[in-house]
Amino acid sequence: MPKKEVLYLKIAKAITEQIQSETLQFGDRLPSLRSAQKLHNVSLNTIKQAYMELESRSLVESRPKFGYFVSQTSQRKLALPSVVNLKGSEIKKTPEDLIDKVFGTISNTDVTQFALGIPGKSFLPLAKLKKSMLNVVKSKNDSGTNYEPVQGNEYLRREIAQWSLVLEGKITEDDLVITSGAMNAIYNCLMAVTKPGDSVAVESPVYFGILQAIQLLGLKAVEIPTHPIYGLDLDALKEQLPKISACCFVTNFNNPLGFQMPDDKKKELVQLITDYNVPLIEDDIYGNLYFGTERPKPCKFYDEADLVMWVGSVSKALAPGYRVGWVAPGKFKDKIIRQKLLQTVCSPSFYSDVIADFLEHGRYDHHLRMFRKKLYSNYLQIQKAVTTYFPDNTKISEPKGGFMLWLELDKRICTENLYDEAFSKKISFAPGRMFSQYNQYGNCMRLNYGLEWTDRVENDLERLGKMIKNNI
Repeated sequence: MPKKEVLYLKIAKAITEQIQSETLQFGDRLPSLRSAQKLHNVSLNTIKQAYMELESRSLVESRPKFGYFVSQTSQRKLALPSVVNLKGSEIKKTPEDLIDKVFGTISNTDVTQFALGIPGKSFLPLAKLKKSMLNVVKSKNDSGTNYEPVQGNEYLRREIAQWSLVLEGKITEDDLVITSGAMNAIYNCLMAVTKPGDSVAVESPVYFGILQAIQLLGLKAVEIPTHPIYGLDLDALKEQLPKISACCFVTNFNNPLGFQMPDDKKKELVQLITDYNVPLIEDDIYGNLYFGTERPKPCKFYDEADLVMWVGSVSKALAPGYRVGWVAPGKFKDKIIRQKLLQTVCSPSFYSDVIADFLEHGRYDHHLRMFRKKLYSNYLQIQKAVTTYFPDNTKISEPKGGFMLWLELDKRICTENLYDEAFSKKISFAPGRMFSQYNQYGNCMRLNYGLEWTDRVENDLERLGKMIKNNI
């Protein structure tokens, strides 16, 4: 073994031991490359190799311009959730009954709402949104009664295009179609690229709204195994692609697993769908809610064949009830616009103008920074609470953004039954069976941590942990 390799591994081992003994703790900054070079009296390249080795083991993470820091992964005490290998013979058990039950709690203000993917009011810029409302009311000569263009409000499309910095100018206002939220966009995309009886590839576990849209259109969902850190099993997808008419994935901060698909995997995914000429509907509504140093690229960034239909909305970060979403549908734009004309003629103009005004004047970048900071703080809180209060064999996801946490509990736990017990104590969560068309994930649950963190929230997690322990 070359001497240099021994040296960098020796340095990496010493730092690993400091992390394991908690001499170095999560969030601590490692010495700069220059400082570490002097400290260990080695070449700069040796230190770089040592830090890269630590990064490859997820013990440290690099933050451009700031250096290397001890990562959250290094401190985790609970295992990651399992990857379920679904077989075609799985027993179907559609989750509509469960979805109806959980969504029926949306107006219950006395319930601790871990179930629904809606940010708490304290996370939203309500005062600035009201100011944008007043600006629009003053400027609207028609009081918002005129029809918008079918494609959508030009002012809003222009602002969205300008805010889509991650795409580096690859889309313009002309590429976008405004929709009534992200689910409306996904439904329209599915309708545009499939016919009844076709198959659509989805992640597993999958957001239940996507499953419902597929079923409503008379399509078949093909669930692809998914890793909680790296995302889709691309080999499993490749086997299915010859029989697939479309894909529908959440590649950035997936709901419910929270993973951020690595860039090389996204490139590989785009190459695969291009080779097989299969459209990809990319739900990117959580993309701006990242915990890292920069907004991750969507698959749309790597799309040269115009096959990726990029979906976004303001529902998760700004105004859930406004129902303002959009899609950059690539080569399917004309079909999407024709469908929209038949369905709704146009979008309501008032809320489109309010969001456009906010994007232009409301310091959206500042709001997102504060939003992300709160979310990340809550994530650390809920991760600590689950580790403290839940059984030691609980498996927990490691989201890189968004506000969903996926838990896999002891096999003896049925979270559907647990839900009823928890709800009787004013605690709500999303049982795992909601996230598959099969009788799967019965011992799993999804928790929303995008809510104001209070003593009651902490106490309710402790109570939930006790319920789980009592059911084992």
